[in-house]
Formats: sequence, structure tokens, C-alpha cells
Amino acid sequence: MAFIDTTSRLVSRVGTRLTARIRPSARFIRFLLVGGLNTAFGYGVFVGCLWLGMHYALAGAISTVLGVLFNFKSTGHLVFRSRGSGKLPHFVSVYAVMYVFGTACVGIFLHFGVPEWQSALILILPSAILSYLLNRRFVFRP
Repeated sequence: MAFIDTTSRLVSRVGTRLTARIRPSARFIRFLLVGGLNTAFGYGVFVGCLWLGMHYALAGAISTVLGVLFNFKSTGHLVFRSRGSGKLPHFVSVYAVMYVFGTACVGIFLHFGVPEWQSALILILPSAILSYLLNRRFVFRP
């Protein structure tokens, strides 16, 4: 019986510590919520451009430029609590990296027969993670 009690307490302590370590921060939760809005906007522009017959690279460029204008204030203010425009050049740089990443990945998916709109849909989560990490590291440092 003592073995079971000791094991139970040990599992409880380990479980508490693990959940505390993997619990996402409030900033990350805000990033996901604001990112959902930003993603819907950017993906909508991208698909709209494809629907108009544009090449996926041009559709991605237009979506990225409009996304930078739309996302800078929402991500900076609501997620990272940053005000002002001094970080805009770094933000644009992150979006340039994201554009290259997304365009290259869509090209790879096309090679395997995945349509552009589906490729962009598949890339939403990896792009969100990469964007968060790049913004946190290079633009909105604590």
C-alpha cells in the first residue's frame, strides 16, 4: 500500500510540473487568437487572388503586403503590447522570410500535385509557429 501511495504522489508531482511547463503563455494564446483573424484575412486575399487567375507567387506577394499592413498593429499591440512604428522594418523582414518560406513550400506541394489553395491551408500551422518565433525573437523582444 505504501508503494502505491508513493507512486501516486510521484505521478501527481511529475504531472503538475509537466503541465506547468507545457502550459502556453498568455502572449502565445493572444498570438493564436489575433493570428486567427490575421490568417483568415491573409488566406482570403490569397485565395481571392488565385480565383482571379493570378500566379501563386503574385497572390502570395499581394497577400503578404496587405498582411503586413493589417497585421503589424494587431500583432504588435494586442499580442506583444508594443506601440509605435519603430519595429516596422523588422516586422517587414519577418514577413519577407515568411513569404519566401510560403512560396517555396507551395512550389514544392505543387510538384506533388497539391493545389495552391490546399498548400496554403496546409501551411497555416507551420507558418503561424514560425511567424511567432521570428516575431518574438527579432521584432517584439521582451
